[in-house]
Amino acid sequence: MIPIKTEEEIKIMAEGGKIAGRILKELSGKVVPGVSTLELDLEAEKMIKEAGGEPGFKRVPNYYHAICTAVNEEVVHGIPADRKLRSGDIISIDLGVFYRGFHSDCAVTVGCGDVPAIAEKFLEIGRRTLSAGIAKARVANHIGDISFAIETILKDGGYGIVANLTGHGVGRQLHEEPLIPNFGQAGTGVKLTEGMVIAIEPIYTTKTNPKIYLEEDGWTVTSEKGTLAGHFEHTIAITKGGPIVLTEQG
Repeated sequence: MIPIKTEEEIKIMAEGGKIAGRILKELSGKVVPGVSTLELDLEAEKMIKEAGGEPGFKRVPNYYHAICTAVNEEVVHGIPADRKLRSGDIISIDLGVFYRGFHSDCAVTVGCGDVPAIAEKFLEIGRRTLSAGIAKARVANHIGDISFAIETILKDGGYGIVANLTGHGVGRQLHEEPLIPNFGQAGTGVKLTEGMVIAIEPIYTTKTNPKIYLEEDGWTVTSEKGTLAGHFEHTIAITKGGPIVLTEQG
């Protein structure tokens, strides 16, 4: 069952999404050599609460942080810790805000200090891929149209798709139906209808056939050493006028 949101509910989600997008942008600016992932997490929680929201990820059983951080070959769900970032690292920051009964979910991957050109290109492709997926999030299109757009750009760029990690619906629950894979056939899957709210999130690596591991902490998903992983995400409302990015960073 796919929850459909009313116009009023989408307005509330837009308020929460605006908070999430603004904070994610501010956190991205704090990614500098020497900062720890835990410092970023504590700053995120402070800003979320000051804005009148609640860290959405803390509502996930047994997760105790406002953000997930994934550095270099780490893919998703990394737990903030004392690890300090170094110049040349890349880090994905995944952030959720719970506001007036609804979740928003967004992520960005950014470079720290002087990042090699190969990494800059890798991140630019991720940004383009997210935009291409959002462009297909229109009434009467299918989930497969979003998936195919994402897959096409990533494969053309020579990058690998982490197949078992997907986008998803967002609403009163952080993860709702439908799933939004990052690969698929255009014209297939669930038809998009007005009032659906979904998180589109390309998750990819520099290696075309990445081996993916779950670390002993039970949360961190990582790839092979020497591989870079990227993660970009927005929460999107499907409307008659087209897709609305609720977590726009401004």
